[in-house]
Amino acid sequence: MLNSIIEVLSLSFMQRALVVGLMVGVVAPTIGIFFVVRRYSAMADTLAHVSLAGVAVSLLAGTAAIPTALIVSILSVLGIEQLREKKTLPAETIVSLFLFGGLALGVVLLSLAHGHNVNIVNYLFGNILTVTTSDVWNIVILGSVVVVVTLICWRQFFAISLDEDTARAAGLPVKLLNRVLAILGAATIAIAMNVVGVLLIGALMVIPVLAAMQFKVGFTRTWLMAVIISLVSVAAGLGASYVFDLASGGSIVLVAIGGFILSTLGARMITK
Repeated sequence: MLNSIIEVLSLSFMQRALVVGLMVGVVAPTIGIFFVVRRYSAMADTLAHVSLAGVAVSLLAGTAAIPTALIVSILSVLGIEQLREKKTLPAETIVSLFLFGGLALGVVLLSLAHGHNVNIVNYLFGNILTVTTSDVWNIVILGSVVVVVTLICWRQFFAISLDEDTARAAGLPVKLLNRVLAILGAATIAIAMNVVGVLLIGALMVIPVLAAMQFKVGFTRTWLMAVIISLVSVAAGLGASYVFDLASGGSIVLVAIGGFILSTLGARMITK
């Protein structure tokens, strides 16, 4: 068994997949926990669908997918925050408009991109085994920036996630912090496209956090548990996708759901 694992890890594409997967496994719940706390989980799905339009733009323009998707996602999330702060429409309505609008735009642009030599399924559902060395460096650098900025602004993000009015009264720049957090969310979506795909990244941002929240151990400990659950999900899902020739994104998310079920059962046993 150990020899088989060593043999698999000696493969260059598996090494790249593992590095990228572990990075995404850390970044996704690190940003996702703030979205969950502020009951803004739908934002992850919205950014994912908008990033699909970014992928389509990259195909038509001949640019790199991750930077283009990141730019489109950032522009969209800044638009969402601008409309949300004006309070002309409920936040849920604004998010839904961008979610369906981004998906529709992506579908239309992809229909114009016929003939381009690309497997769009890899972007929709992820194919971590096709990650290139260039992708690894882009994802590691961008992911590290996201984690570092989040840790620096940890207390401020926590404050605005709990109650924006209280945070504003305490003198925090709520408007700026909301935008920074939203941009970090967009960056998380962009780096995770090749791992779990744009249709499933929201699940990896939310499910490990929900699983960890079952134990009710406080915010920081919940985050640490969510990261552990996310990393285990990525490693186990990646192994399953390689051994059984399955889609990496779906495998990772299914393992995460299994972790949520086990966490729910375990939490109930502890409280009895």
